[in-house]
Amino acid sequence: MSKKIDNMKIGIIGVGYIGKTLALKLGSAGHNVSVANTRSPEKMDPDVLATGAKAVTAQQAIEDNEVIILSIPLNRIPDIAPLFASVPENVTVIDTSNYYPARDLKINRIEGGLVESLWVTEQLGRPIAKAWNAIGSQSLKKNGKSSGDSDRIAIPFAADRGTDRNITKKLIEETGFDAYDTGLLADSWRQQPGAPIYCTDLTAAQIASLIDTAERARLPARRDLAVAAIMERMSSAEANPDADFGLRLSRALYI
Repeated sequence: MSKKIDNMKIGIIGVGYIGKTLALKLGSAGHNVSVANTRSPEKMDPDVLATGAKAVTAQQAIEDNEVIILSIPLNRIPDIAPLFASVPENVTVIDTSNYYPARDLKINRIEGGLVESLWVTEQLGRPIAKAWNAIGSQSLKKNGKSSGDSDRIAIPFAADRGTDRNITKKLIEETGFDAYDTGLLADSWRQQPGAPIYCTDLTAAQIASLIDTAERARLPARRDLAVAAIMERMSSAEANPDADFGLRLSRALYI
């Protein structure tokens, strides 16, 4: 029997730019959302709870929920992995993280070519879906549109299980974007940093035309060029890159 997608119980671990926006949008869509930060629930930013989300501990965020969304840096996933020992297999876990060696330090398995999503499954010991990793935080917050809009941005996602795929697709659409199925987790490198569909704000039709142009071996170099450009731009407080700069940079380097 498939899960009921309406009014789901969703736990979110991590309330940075992506996690906070997901808490607000999914809460506004009518889901029962609980959120956990790195500190105590009492220190949760009240803005995160504006659409009805409840502040909880990380342990509580994974208990008795139908969906768990991880919105933390990739290098912190091993730290929370023990919490998942008691999570039922039928719970959908969605990871939003990306691998950036400058932040995460080098992870040998990924450096050796393992797809980031598959590394996450190894750490958690369970299936996951991958979504909301290939859109900038400001685009996620501000650029959602109604279904059917001709220039509605699409968000790529990947999953191995049909139920995870269906739920992830529905939740993406509820955040204001088309959902583009990129296939199995083994193929999710096509939505990793450096790929043509990563943070380039494309429609579903545009993704379809570009996704197979990704060159896996070239992704890390393009990713690192983008990081270097952003860091150079941020060297002056007066020149902090805005969302438009990030979008222009991604399109110039990745497409």
